[in-house]
Amino acid sequence: MAQVIATAATLILLLVSLLLVHFARREASDIRRSSQEEVQGIRTEARDLLSEAQRREERVALREKELSSDQRAAQKYSRVLEERAAVVSRDERRLHDERTGYERAQREALADIAHLEMNDAKKELEARLLAEAKEESRSSIRRIERETRRKADAKAREILVSAMQRQAAATSSESATVWIDLPNEEMKGRIIGREGRNIRAFEALTGVNVIVEEGVNAVQLSCFDVERREIAEVTLHALVDDGRIHPQRVEAAYATAVEEAEQRHEEAGLDAIEAAGVKGISHEVVLALGRLRLRTSYGQTVLAHLVECGQIAADIASEIGADADTARRAAFLHDVGKAFTHNTPGTHAAIGAAVAAEHGESSVVVNAIAAHHDEVPQESVEAVIVQVADAVSAGREGARREDSDGYVERLENLEHLVAEHTGVSRVLAMSAGRDVRVMVDPGEVADTAVPELARTIAEHISKDLSFPGEIKVTVIRELRADAVAG
Repeated sequence: MAQVIATAATLILLLVSLLLVHFARREASDIRRSSQEEVQGIRTEARDLLSEAQRREERVALREKELSSDQRAAQKYSRVLEERAAVVSRDERRLHDERTGYERAQREALADIAHLEMNDAKKELEARLLAEAKEESRSSIRRIERETRRKADAKAREILVSAMQRQAAATSSESATVWIDLPNEEMKGRIIGREGRNIRAFEALTGVNVIVEEGVNAVQLSCFDVERREIAEVTLHALVDDGRIHPQRVEAAYATAVEEAEQRHEEAGLDAIEAAGVKGISHEVVLALGRLRLRTSYGQTVLAHLVECGQIAADIASEIGADADTARRAAFLHDVGKAFTHNTPGTHAAIGAAVAAEHGESSVVVNAIAAHHDEVPQESVEAVIVQVADAVSAGREGARREDSDGYVERLENLEHLVAEHTGVSRVLAMSAGRDVRVMVDPGEVADTAVPELARTIAEHISKDLSFPGEIKVTVIRELRADAVAG
């Protein structure tokens, strides 16, 4: 039994050994086959690389042959060029020698003809050539100056036209009348009042004529004084809106309109500043600008003129490369002095410059304001632009009327002449100066003296003023007494 087991174990070991030998042989065969395939692949790649190297070598050899041929051709061309250069050099030397000889012979011949020595002839020729060169230079300079001036004028016209076209504003001329629309025909009767008492009270208080026409649902206010007309307009608007119209209500509305004048000035000044695109204006200057909405120059509203000047100056400055903001500011403020001329001595340019300096404006702006009528020298290009913008705005078609200031001045002179009489407290020139209403102080003028004062004033007007037609003088003496019951 033990022998059988030993024999079986021996057989099993032998079988295992045979299997191991079989697997080892098969693995060795696989390795050998793989190695052969790799060797074959390496040989194939080597053959391909060798073929590529041979092809490259052939291309290099061909390129070397081409370069050798090009080099031989370049050498040939170089020799030809050298030969031609030598010929050209010989010709240049020959020509230079011939020209030198010709010039020498020419100078000698000229000297013989002119009976001058060589140096003298040379000096005379130099002097002649120099004179000709100077004359040609002067002609060229004059021609260049004319062309430059022509181009500068054309460019200046182009800049001004461009700046004016951008300001498509309507004419700023003022009229001596204003229309007030009414809600209905009944309002006309209220304005006139019983036996005309309301309209008389309104005209006496405001100094403005009220013109009522049939068939027109509006009334017209007429007065040469724009401030009186503006206050009357505000008063009448308030009365129409309220609907209650009687003498006491007229007086209350008039007092309110007078009190709110400063507020209206401020609003107008702020609106103008916004329209002009200017910032940082002090409150005092804003009020002064607002007052200029009621000031006219040859019928042109000064405040509208300032806004237009600021916009034109900014456009011109942008076109020529100057400081547009400074030009805009200086042009907008250049007539601010007109708001102070009634109580400050001096020209409006000087007054405006002083006001601007007092409120912190820059030296460029102050100089531009002072110099816009050539009262002082202009120190910057912005000052010149301000003067140009002022002239453009004032000279724009329809901007001003020459007869407007004369009309206003005539009526102001009429009021001043009548106000010189003793006892006169207020004078109102109405109906284009054909009607003068004179209010007197009842403490100084008695009832019995009123007719004599009216005749005296009429004689004074006839003697010292020249006027067409007739002027009616009405002297009004009104005594009021108020008392309070406690």
